Amino acid sequence: MKKLYIYLLAGALISIFALGWVIDTYNQQTAPLEDSFEWQSKLITGLAKQVANIEQEKRESATALIAQQFDINIRYKDGDTLAMPLELKQQMLLPDGLVIENENVYLLKTTPEMAPDYVELEWEPQIEQADYDVLLTLFFYGGICAILWFILSPLVKRLIVLNTAAKHFASGNLSARIAPNHFTYIRDLENTFNRMASQIEKLMAENKLMASSLSHDIRTPVACLRFGLDAALDESDINAIHDYLARMEKDLDQMEDMLSSYLSFATLEQKSHLLKHEVTPLSRYGQDLMQQMQPKLQKNQLSGRVEIPEHLMIHGDLHWLARAISNLISNACDFATASVLLSAHRTEHWLIITVEDDGPGIARQNWDKVFSPFFQEQTHRNRAGKSYGLGLAIVAKVMDWHHGTATVSQSERLGGAKFVLSLPCKEK
Repeated sequence: MKKLYIYLLAGALISIFALGWVIDTYNQQTAPLEDSFEWQSKLITGLAKQVANIEQEKRESATALIAQQFDINIRYKDGDTLAMPLELKQQMLLPDGLVIENENVYLLKTTPEMAPDYVELEWEPQIEQADYDVLLTLFFYGGICAILWFILSPLVKRLIVLNTAAKHFASGNLSARIAPNHFTYIRDLENTFNRMASQIEKLMAENKLMASSLSHDIRTPVACLRFGLDAALDESDINAIHDYLARMEKDLDQMEDMLSSYLSFATLEQKSHLLKHEVTPLSRYGQDLMQQMQPKLQKNQLSGRVEIPEHLMIHGDLHWLARAISNLISNACDFATASVLLSAHRTEHWLIITVEDDGPGIARQNWDKVFSPFFQEQTHRNRAGKSYGLGLAIVAKVMDWHHGTATVSQSERLGGAKFVLSLPCKEK
């Protein structure tokens, strides 16, 4: 929008000065009516002197002959027939004569030898001054409007495009986006709309996927619960009934954990607006996270290493970044055979954090799927704990909040999975 303000201000100033210069130039080339009296005054002064030297009886005919020869409208008039105050008649003796304006312009001139008679020069004005001023005014404001329209027309076109995309999106076409355009004043607004549309489309897809996954995953514990209940009702042995009830309690716990995980993920997006950005040394931050994972590392008989330079700093919401990195370390602990590695380095524009393990890795065809909600790779060994395919989805969402990326590949050092978190650098 700042670009639009600059263009509007510059366009208004340029149009005012440019049109003013054009009008002034035109004004100088087409002088006003009063300025055009100069040659008429010289003409009638010379004619008056010439006619005054002629005998009085021949003056009228001589004037008519001059008018015919030079094709001008000049006449010799009897002063006694002129109904005019004496003061005005005396002005005919002035060098420029007396000007009278009606539908036409009349220039009256006499000399002391000719008085009270006089010669009269008549001509039609080339431009009516009032009309001339109106035309210049219309030209000035019309020019300003034309220049401002030239500046604003791209804005109007892009607003129409934005309105059309918004209508399509509101009608259910969630893939509606605004195509990028090189010349636009509202690029930030267009990009914001596209980001909003992408987030809504992604959220709708996640909700649809969550509903589908929940309806699928909850069938097993519900079926087990129904089977246990029927069996308990048919059983007469008190010990067997207790066994069935214990199994039913486990099924209920599983359902409770499942619903809690699903609801937690469903409300995760609301927390993106509550991020609290901080800066801290990444080396100590990583050491603390690895230390928190020691119970799981020891349980699985794994070694956890941290290789992060002391000078590196991490900028972001430390709580959610810790959860993302911890999820990756926990995921590595589930599949590693001996070692888990947390490392980091920096490029010109990115802070790169990697978590690697020496487990079986992830099949290449699943690299683009592992960060999707509710995805669980079937080729892996069974996890030690419960999982609903949400851990890596949370990692991807946290990185999206920080305008970063999360990717997976094969570790060159350890041979297992290698998860890479890329965060944009905030300061050098």
